[in-house]
Amino acid sequence: MLSENLLVTARRCIESTYDGLCDLVEFGNKTDPITQITSKQETVVAEKIPCRISFEKTVAAAQTDAAAAVLQTIKLFIAPEVRITEGTKIIVTQNGNTSEYSLSGKPAVYATHQEIILEMFRGWA
Repeated sequence: MLSENLLVTARRCIESTYDGLCDLVEFGNKTDPITQITSKQETVVAEKIPCRISFEKTVAAAQTDAAAAVLQTIKLFIAPEVRITEGTKIIVTQNGNTSEYSLSGKPAVYATHQEIILEMFRGWA
């Protein structure tokens, strides 16, 4: 187990690489305060959270006469205390580009950060 000082230093080092910001958007029931009508709407639950997106390309191991399949893994690095629930749309702005993602798996949470594999947002389920 790392000492508290080493954990703080490690976390600062990781967070110094965060060059993006993300907004978290959930889709659910929302009641209009005037009409009292409930409808499904997007709600921003958090804004401008520092983060980093990492892209990794992998080539399928088995290559046939056709071209090898190339897969891209998109990974979000973010503070460990940020809770992102399943079904949340994650809007990331990094290096002047904004893209919408959703979770594709359970986050790997560490003492210094968490890593979440993302996929492109394809719409609300």
